[in-house]
Amino acid sequence: MAKLTTEAVQAALTKLSGWNLKDEAIDKQYTWPSFPDAIKFVNQVADLAEQADHHPDILINYRRVTLTLSTHSEGGITQKDFDLAAQIDKTHLK
Repeated sequence: MAKLTTEAVQAALTKLSGWNLKDEAIDKQYTWPSFPDAIKFVNQVADLAEQADHHPDILINYRRVTLTLSTHSEGGITQKDFDLAAQIDKTHLK
């Protein structure tokens, strides 16, 4: 899957809520009521990532979870990142 242009990344970001461009990646921070809730979310993200064969960097900081997506094999952001971000946001809304 080809790396997206800056313009394509900016356009795709407008379709997602709370995701930001950070260097050659997109990221988002989620805050949960408790540590167990944050871990439950991370486990849901892990399941989605395995299904997509596309794995985010995950930072767990007590109740805050920061996800960073980039397609390392392409050296930047691809449609795979936006597809997984959209799936993660659906999980977050449950």
